[in-house]
Amino acid sequence: MAGKTALVTGAARGIGLATTLKFLNEGRRVAMVDIDGEELRKVSSGLKNVLAIETDVSNPDQVDLMASEIKAEFRTLDALINNAGVADFGPIKETTFARWRRVMETNLDGPFLVSQACIPFMAQPGAAIVNIASISGLRASTLRVAYGTSKAGLVHLTQQQAVEYGEIGIRANTVSPGPVDTKLALAVHTPAIRKAYHDAIPLNRYGIEQEIANAICFLCSDEASFITGQMISVDGGFQAAGVGLPALRT
Repeated sequence: MAGKTALVTGAARGIGLATTLKFLNEGRRVAMVDIDGEELRKVSSGLKNVLAIETDVSNPDQVDLMASEIKAEFRTLDALINNAGVADFGPIKETTFARWRRVMETNLDGPFLVSQACIPFMAQPGAAIVNIASISGLRASTLRVAYGTSKAGLVHLTQQQAVEYGEIGIRANTVSPGPVDTKLALAVHTPAIRKAYHDAIPLNRYGIEQEIANAICFLCSDEASFITGQMISVDGGFQAAGVGLPALRT
C-alpha cells in the first residue's frame, strides 16, 4: 500500500482514527476529515503524511472545497472511507423532524455527497469505497428509528455504488460494526445494557476499534480485489444470534 492514498471522514476519533492510523502504518497518505476542527487538529498534529481538513460532510459546498483540496494535494485517491456519523436514540414519537434530518444529513447525505465529489479523481480501476453502516441498519430495534433507517439506506447506497462504479473498476462495500468499545458507547450504554450485549453476542464481548479498522483496510486492499457490493458485519456474531436486547426495549 506504500504510496497510495486514502480519505477518512469522521477521522478525529473512534473507528475513523483507528482506520487512519492503520492506513498510515501501511504507508498510505491520508486525508483526515472531521467536523470537529479542534479535535482534528489535536490528533493530527503529531502525524506524518496526513492532510487534515475540517468539513461538514452534509454541506455540499464544504464537501466540494474538501474534494478540491484533496485532489490538489494527492492528485488521485485510492480509498474512500465514509465513516462520519451521528447517533440519535429515542422513541419514534419523540423523534422530531429536525432530529430525523440531522441524522440523515450526516449518515446518508454525507456519504452520497463525499463519494460523488471524489469519484472523478479516484484511481480507475483499483480504488475502493467503504461505507460504515451498523447492525442497527440490518435489524430493527427500539429507539433507533432515525439512526437505523439511515444506516439501512447506506447499505443500499453502497450496492448502488458497486453496480454503477464497478463499470470503471471502483469497488464499494459496507462494514457494519456491532457494539464497539468507543467513548460514545461507554457514555450511553448502562451496565445493564452492556451485560445484555455480552449475553447476546456469541463472542461474549464488545469489539474494539482496531478490529473494525482491520476489516475496513482489508476491503481497501488488493486482497479484496474481487469483492464489491457486499456487507460485512464485524459484530462478534451478534447479527447471527437472533432477536434484539430486552434491556433496550424501554
